[in-house]
Amino acid sequence: MSYETDLYVWTKEQAGSLRRRASNALDWDNLAAEIESLGTSNLDQIESRLENLILHLLKWKYHPELRCGSWRGSIFEARHRIERLIKKNPSLGGYPGEYLPEAYPVGRRKALAETGLLSLPEVCPWTIEETLAEDFLPQCLPVNKSSLLNRLVSGSRND
Repeated sequence: MSYETDLYVWTKEQAGSLRRRASNALDWDNLAAEIESLGTSNLDQIESRLENLILHLLKWKYHPELRCGSWRGSIFEARHRIERLIKKNPSLGGYPGEYLPEAYPVGRRKALAETGLLSLPEVCPWTIEETLAEDFLPQCLPVNKSSLLNRLVSGSRND
């Protein structure tokens, strides 16, 4: 079976060839590409989890009137997954800090789109240590109750 036809069967065949040390049966180029993609997928996961974490931290701080358990759960889940990835891949420990300046604008755009807020800080207001700290939840701004009431009455409540 070829790599292009059925990836699952190909991986089983290649694993068998590796175990038998049958080097002539190995698809060297595609094996190398697959091994490289394993590392890339870990980076992709950290990036995605960090963007989602920022989204929910922003919503937590700047949209406190709609806080819910699922936001707290999403914050916990993102941190937990990033921590597990780093525990399994210690060399990626510095990557969340490197990626934070790129992750923040993505999380910010999502937060603006999901909440209907008109503005959020242009630069991440938290360090990577705060962002990943298990017990960190940003303090909210005081809620302008008349503004909240006007939004709810006008039906512009965006979840």
